Amino acid sequence: MSKTLIASLANAAALAAALAATLPAHAVGKAEVNWVHPENYADAGRGTLDRERVMKTLSEFFQQLAAKLPDGQTLKLDVLDVDLAGELRPYGSQEIRVLKGRADWPHMTLHYTLQSGGRTLAEGQARLDDMNYFFGLSTQIERYGDLAYEKRMVQQWFDKTFKTP
Repeated sequence: MSKTLIASLANAAALAAALAATLPAHAVGKAEVNWVHPENYADAGRGTLDRERVMKTLSEFFQQLAAKLPDGQTLKLDVLDVDLAGELRPYGSQEIRVLKGRADWPHMTLHYTLQSGGRTLAEGQARLDDMNYFFGLSTQIERYGDLAYEKRMVQQWFDKTFKTP
């Protein structure tokens, strides 16, 4: 490439960056998550550290989903109960989570309110269940990462309830 072409490309890139800086940032929806008495949940892991990890992971996922909402909308969630997929079983001096694909599917109960500009757009209580959690996720485990079964269940509820792409 010639020096003139390189200089022109550099100037164009600088101009594009300057224009982008003057445009307002694209605001997206957000989530406010309230964990109601997590110490009483059916199964959010064992102990405080495990429960806090679950709450942090799911809170971040709720934020990712809420970012799909239109500008200025806020999804307020009160998580009332969590029951993770599988069951904790003793394994030596520790416990491991065993998934059988039977009656150990994930559950979550929550109350939600979708607001925009101080107005309530939608409100309700939802019981999320994924009785088929054990099937069809093997190719998506990496996509969801930690708590994949629960995240998929939450995403299915979110997409159906709020009709997001």
